[in-house]
Amino acid sequence: MSGKDTEVWIATGDGRDLIRADMIVVVRLDPGGRLTAQLRDESKVTVTLIDGQSPEPLPGDFHRRLIRAVGELADSSGAQVVRAEHDGRVWRWIAEPL
Repeated sequence: MSGKDTEVWIATGDGRDLIRADMIVVVRLDPGGRLTAQLRDESKVTVTLIDGQSPEPLPGDFHRRLIRAVGELADSSGAQVVRAEHDGRVWRWIAEPL
């Protein structure tokens, strides 16, 4: 992140967990539509962001869109949360103040 007091968090698909974006070292979208993030720690913990059980499959570049959203928010001020949303037509990442 930049030198500002910005924290970017990512909400899991069910909204129950928040993961600090700067703790993620790998984001993976598997062929079944499951989006996971590997955290920066000794045990290489992997967190499921989206479980792949949605009737609408995730776009093939959805993990890249997440990285782009986090990068754009890193220059904003204050804490932000990013969450996936499907509006009936398309999947997208939504950012809002925490």
